[in-house]
Amino acid sequence: MNHLTKYLSLILAAILLTGCSVPVSSDTSSGSPVPAPVTDENSQKILPVLSIQTKNTSPDVLSFVTDPVAPHVSKAIASWTPDYTMPPEPWYEDCTITLTDGNGEIVMEQADAQVKVRGNWTTVYDKKPLRIKFAEKRNILGLNGGAEMKNWLLLAEYKDASMLRDKTALAVSREILGKDGLFAPDCDFVQVEINGEYWGMYLLSDMLQTSPYRVNVTEPDKDYNGSDIGYFFEFDGYFSNEDDLHSFSVDYADNAPLTPYDGIGGDGRTMKCLPSSKIDPKKEVGITIKSSINSQEQHDFIENFVNNVYRIMYEAAYNNKAYAFDSEYSEISENSDLTPQQAVENVVDVKSLADMYIISELTCDADIYWSSFYMTADFGEGGNKKLTFQAPWDFDSSMGNKDRCIDGTGFYASNIVPDVDGGPQGNGSYNTVNPWLVVLAYQDWYQDVIRDTWTAAYDAGIFGNACMMIESDSAALKNEFTKNYDKWNNIRNNDAFANELSAPAAKCRNEAEAAEFLAKWLRSRIEFLNSQWHN
Repeated sequence: MNHLTKYLSLILAAILLTGCSVPVSSDTSSGSPVPAPVTDENSQKILPVLSIQTKNTSPDVLSFVTDPVAPHVSKAIASWTPDYTMPPEPWYEDCTITLTDGNGEIVMEQADAQVKVRGNWTTVYDKKPLRIKFAEKRNILGLNGGAEMKNWLLLAEYKDASMLRDKTALAVSREILGKDGLFAPDCDFVQVEINGEYWGMYLLSDMLQTSPYRVNVTEPDKDYNGSDIGYFFEFDGYFSNEDDLHSFSVDYADNAPLTPYDGIGGDGRTMKCLPSSKIDPKKEVGITIKSSINSQEQHDFIENFVNNVYRIMYEAAYNNKAYAFDSEYSEISENSDLTPQQAVENVVDVKSLADMYIISELTCDADIYWSSFYMTADFGEGGNKKLTFQAPWDFDSSMGNKDRCIDGTGFYASNIVPDVDGGPQGNGSYNTVNPWLVVLAYQDWYQDVIRDTWTAAYDAGIFGNACMMIESDSAALKNEFTKNYDKWNNIRNNDAFANELSAPAAKCRNEAEAAEFLAKWLRSRIEFLNSQWHN
C-alpha cells in the first residue's frame, strides 16, 4: 500500500470512528485554472511550474530576487556590523508569468505582472520570498475558491527544513476560522522558475489584504474621509517604521500589569507589555494599519477605539468593572447595567479571539509577542463594530522550530514569552507577553468558549488530519523537496539561521527527518491541549 493510499484509508477510518470531516477542494466555477494532480510511476507528486520571465534582458536582471533586503532590516544590521554595505531595497521588476501543470501543459497563459522581494528578516536569506502583482486580477491553482486577485505571495520556507509549518498551520486555521466566517490564507506548493532557471519550491499563498475574498471589511472610496469604514491592522513591533498615518501606539491601559497564564494559576509574577523605564530593554509594540485609510480622522478613530477596547477588556478582567462606549465610539464610561462579560462582548468578537488563541497556542510561534498578529474592526454598513481577530500568518518559527514548548507541553501563547533576539535558540534580553491573548485568560466564561471551540475542532478531526497531511506531503513530495534542497542546500548550510533553531530541529539532515519531527511535535502538542481543553 503506497503512502497516499494509506493516508486516505486512515482518514476514512477516522470518519467511520469519529464522524470527522475531511477538507475537500473548493469548486471553482469561474473557470480559474486548477491543474489536475500529476504523479509519476512511484506515486510522487509533480508540482505545477510557475515561470517568471523578466522583460528586462540585462545580464544582471536577477539581482531583483538576489540582492534586496527590507530597509528596516538592513538598517538594523548596519547598526551592529562595522563596514556593512547597505543592500538595495526591494523593487518591482516587470515580468510575464506562465503556469504549467506537472505534464508541462499550459494552464495559465503569459500574464503581465510585477514581482519583487517581500518580507522582513526573511529578506536576508539567499532564497527570498516574493510578491506577485498581476496587471489584471486572476486566480492561481484554484486557491481560495477560485477568487481572482492581483496580489499573490511566494513563501520561500527557507529556515523551516520541513517546509510544511506554514501550510499546516494555515490549513488548521482555515478550518477553525472559516467556520466563523473569518479569513485565513489558502496556499499550495509550486515549483518556481525565473528566466528559465529553477528557483526552488515555494508555497503560493493569498496575500493579507482587504477584499471581499480575503479580509472582508468595508473599504473606503478613494476620497472618503469618514470613520465609518472597515479597518485591518497588525499588532506589530515594526510599527515605528511606518508613516504616521498608518501606525499608532497603544497604551495597554497605562501599561497595567498582566498575569501570564500557565494553566495552574500563575506563579505570582506579573508582566507588562511595554517598557517600564528608559533602561528597560523591552521594545514597544504598537499597531500598523494595513488597510486603506485617507484621513487623520480615520487614523484617530481607530487608534482611540483600539486603546479603549483594550481598557474595557482590562477593567472587566482585573477590576470586575463594566465600561461602555458612547454612541459615537469616542469615550468610555462605567456602566452598571452591564456585566463585565457583556461589556467585553459588546466590543470584542470573543469567538474570533478564542479561535486565534487556539491557533497560537497550538503552534507556539516564537514571534507571537512581536508581529503577524492581525485584527479588524468594521464600522461600515453591516459591519460588526467589534474588535475581531483573524488572518493568521508567519509560522516558520513555530511548532518546535525554535525552542518553545519543545516537548509539546505547557501553556505558551498567553504566558510569558522570551524575546527572540540573541542567545541560543533566540532567547533574548527580556521577557514579555502578547497582551491581547493574556488579558482575558483567567476569565472562566472565556475559557468556556476556548474549550467549546477546541472540542468541536478536535472531534471534527481537524488536528489529526493536519498531522496526517504533514506525513502525506513529506512522502508524496519527496522528489520535489530533494530538488529544492539540491538547489539551496540550506538544511546543512544554515549559518544564516542555525542559532535560531531548537536542538531537535537543528539535528534534522533532510526534509523527511524534519517532517517526522514536526508531526511528532504536533501530536504531542495536540495531546497536551486536549487534556486541558476537551469537554
